[in-house]
Amino acid sequence: MSDVAQFRAPLVARSGNQVNRQKTASLGAAGTISTAVSENIAPKIAGELSALDLLERLATIRSLFSGRIVFTTSFGLEDQTIAHAIFVQALAIDVATLDTGRLFPETHEVWAETERRYGTRILAFAPEHASVEALIARQGINGLRSSVAARLDCCAVRKVAPLARVLDGCAAWITGIRGDQSVDRAHLSLVSFDEQHHLIKVNPLFDWTREQTADFIHTHQVPYNLLHDRGFLSIGCAPCTRAVAPGEPERAGRWWWEQAEQKECGLHIAPDGRATRASLSSA
Repeated sequence: MSDVAQFRAPLVARSGNQVNRQKTASLGAAGTISTAVSENIAPKIAGELSALDLLERLATIRSLFSGRIVFTTSFGLEDQTIAHAIFVQALAIDVATLDTGRLFPETHEVWAETERRYGTRILAFAPEHASVEALIARQGINGLRSSVAARLDCCAVRKVAPLARVLDGCAAWITGIRGDQSVDRAHLSLVSFDEQHHLIKVNPLFDWTREQTADFIHTHQVPYNLLHDRGFLSIGCAPCTRAVAPGEPERAGRWWWEQAEQKECGLHIAPDGRATRASLSSA
């Protein structure tokens, strides 16, 4: 049974009537938020989004900010769900990916299929070639498995540094984080202020389950990475990802040779296990 077919549970019903998608967000009634944001605005935005569905959340975020908004995708189930909601509404939100140089062929395939399906281009940000050459000279092609420090060094070059270029000048950053993906991610929130990049970070699927996400993919016939059908629940770079066994945690296949419970690359959770921003409650 495919990963998507396995998780065809119905979306959790929301209480009350659906919010009109044409509703103007109250935070934007007196004008949109500029790129000069602070952590004080995050709880207010979270309160605005908490009762909305996915399409409404994304449309509201776009209406609240006058600056550039970017959504970063790695083409997993969550990212494909959000991308669909952005593209079908033709929202002015940049969709970008980190082309690390070590992605699976299947990831490139769903990338191309997504562009064909929605008639769009997804922005690609690659690591600086000089940094990659220096990295390989230091640790070899797969030296990242020699230690946690070596792996984080690779992530820093191939993911963290390019992300800084993606987010430069942005007012808001959208990601596919779900709270139930891991213990560490459960401590994040629907909306927070990212101290490192000085912007608002929105995780519009934070309160969704994997089952809800897979059901959305099936219902809307959204392209998805075929590795999901082969037991890859969380997909990153090819050398750092394996399929998971039944009963293993969702992210057990990431950097599986490491013993630490905290498995992150530095984009969302710092190496010491702290969020890379000030997390704020979602309402």
